[in-house]
Amino acid sequence: MTDLPHQNAPQRPYTTAPARTEENAALIARTPRFTLEQDVILSDVTRTALNECLARLRFHHTIYQQWDFARVDPMGMTAILNFYGAPGTGKTLCAEALAGQLGMPFLSLGIAELESKFMGETAKNIQAAFAQAKQSGALLFFDEADTLLGKRLSSVTQGVDNEVNAMRSTLLIELERYEGIVVFATNFARNYDEAFRSRIGYHVEFTLPDSAARRQLWEKFLVEKIPLADARDVLLDGASELSEGLAGREIRTCMRLALPKALLAAGYPAGEPALSLDHLRQAIAQVQATHHTIASRPDFPTAEAHTAKKLLGIQ
Repeated sequence: MTDLPHQNAPQRPYTTAPARTEENAALIARTPRFTLEQDVILSDVTRTALNECLARLRFHHTIYQQWDFARVDPMGMTAILNFYGAPGTGKTLCAEALAGQLGMPFLSLGIAELESKFMGETAKNIQAAFAQAKQSGALLFFDEADTLLGKRLSSVTQGVDNEVNAMRSTLLIELERYEGIVVFATNFARNYDEAFRSRIGYHVEFTLPDSAARRQLWEKFLVEKIPLADARDVLLDGASELSEGLAGREIRTCMRLALPKALLAAGYPAGEPALSLDHLRQAIAQVQATHHTIASRPDFPTAEAHTAKKLLGIQ
């Protein structure tokens, strides 16, 4: 790694991925669609923590070569980050935007690509992912990381238990020898095994958007061509206050719900639609209601919940 410019770095050339086949179709690094400065809205707490991570990445050469910190930090060529927090707070978007900000390709994988499709070969798929990231110079991103980084099973009784332990042992080995940037994302960081947690250099909590971030999100989603029944500032201020406790993804859902309301209220196409604060208020109430109705119900039957907990290494 070398020091990176403070602002958007130009895309650096990287090796073309192997031809797409059934075995490596999921291991294709691509050009990121986003950057941190242009596309990501975060709370002040999360932004501050992320900026500290960026400082190490941008000034890696200075810290590890010029200041000779590499002499006492043998894993200095590897940057392992953990993005954790509630669903919809921007973890996946931020990982891709981080790659875009650093001018790196982006290789994104979840448990489905590593395990479900190639049952019995999960450890090989993890090795292939690291090899492809090294070849392409990509930022390697693992979503749903609690499934990968959970506690290794001590009472091995079935083939699936061996598979889980082999997967996690392989991942530990690959992290030890990898030289590059790895980002994990999870909604359940407490499920991580200590062996993984101690190897992660930065744990960045993605909190729900604060008041300023909520206003920025509404500003982003309230695109210019949408006709408005109220002054724009009235809509932004009102929606920001009403949507306290909602994640960025949920705020976008509110807009998806509110826009048809404006069309229906006007009797479109006969009438002229215009989005009002009342439309936004109704949409926000719908989304908030799901917090109470859905969150209060179990999502899995008992047997499926037991299986899921085993895969996560929860006893």
